[in-house]
Amino acid sequence: MSQMPQQAALPKCPSCAEPVEPGDLFCGACGHDLSVVPEPPQDHPTLTITGSPGDGVDWPVPEPGSAPPAVHLPADLSGTDSGDAPEHGSAPQPAGSGVRFDRPAEPDEYPLQAPDPRVAETVAAPEEPAQVCVACRAGRVDSDGYCENCGHAQPRERDHMERESGPVAAVSDRGLRHHRNEDAFAVGHTALPDGTPAAVAVVCDGVSSATRPDDASAAASRAAGDALLAALPRGTHPQTAMHEAIVAAAQAVNALAEEPATAREHAPHQNAPACTIVGAVVTSGLLVVGWVGDSRVYWVPDDRGAPAARLTEDDSWAAQMVAAGLMSEAEAYADERAHAITGWLGADAYELEPHTASFKPDRSGVVVVCTDGLWNYAETAEEMSEVVPPDAAERPLHSARVLVGHALDGGGHDNVTVAVLPFPAPPQGAGSA
Repeated sequence: MSQMPQQAALPKCPSCAEPVEPGDLFCGACGHDLSVVPEPPQDHPTLTITGSPGDGVDWPVPEPGSAPPAVHLPADLSGTDSGDAPEHGSAPQPAGSGVRFDRPAEPDEYPLQAPDPRVAETVAAPEEPAQVCVACRAGRVDSDGYCENCGHAQPRERDHMERESGPVAAVSDRGLRHHRNEDAFAVGHTALPDGTPAAVAVVCDGVSSATRPDDASAAASRAAGDALLAALPRGTHPQTAMHEAIVAAAQAVNALAEEPATAREHAPHQNAPACTIVGAVVTSGLLVVGWVGDSRVYWVPDDRGAPAARLTEDDSWAAQMVAAGLMSEAEAYADERAHAITGWLGADAYELEPHTASFKPDRSGVVVVCTDGLWNYAETAEEMSEVVPPDAAERPLHSARVLVGHALDGGGHDNVTVAVLPFPAPPQGAGSA
């Protein structure tokens, strides 16, 4: 075991390396002043290495002529006991002892790798507040939209929708029996090239037996509405514009079925998305309607003494039976096959046959565009006229809400969507009071 050399008595002269005696002030051989203590080497941080000589660690060999590093015993260092009190006999370490007690903390001397920014972002992102159930007001809502406490399904954005655009307004509701709203609508207003106003409404009903019916109705209503609002200001005749809008809607629905073949292999039970469509364009003196399927358009005059009228014919089994003279209308619509549609938008439709018609009413009134979720509770034109509020032309949004409420009060067995357009189209800027 090596012993610690004393700085006050050097075994050899630092100048000529001749032996010296303890207490000598000068070297007897060369006269070197032994009282001058050499400066300690420049301090460097010391890395802790686990291991000891002979345990397999390759220790560096000192360079020839280099001075051996100073060795310190534990007793040479000041310390504290378990109560943080200075130990007896410990003294402050003199300057230049070769040991630093004020060196920076370890992390500053040996910086670690920078943290992963992805982890930092995850930690820094604030947590979203938990959604509380609207039914029990206590349970948390899971990612599927159901309460973890009572199991109640939470309202979705499409469960109830309302929109007003100038003189036209529409309301859509999920109803009381369906788990989602598969209806969709588009409303808007514009001007013809001569500056006369025009109002547009499109209502679509997703076919529940098809795949993604809600996506089909949304795509169809959006495509048809955009096509009408783009074509009318260019001077396209409203009836031609309606036909082109229905074709555009059909193409949008067909595009939903364009999925990789592998998707069909993994889900062979899926079929093409599908929906029905009905729309109306109202100008200062012309009313144009178009449809495919069993959604309808009704004409209700302001003068309720004048007759109301249904302006569309259903693409349905019941309508075919009546048209062929095989059944009366009452018998056909009482049959369980009555609502089986014979025309729809979708990649699996037999053939696209858009129906369009134009009218020139001789008096003011309102146009009601709706799905069967409403007309099931007001099927005839007379029944529809009775439930439309008298001030519908001045308050189309309020009237649409009343009509949806009528269907919900009747049982709400289906999704309910209705749009109300005043005729003739009022000047730009007019709307619900």
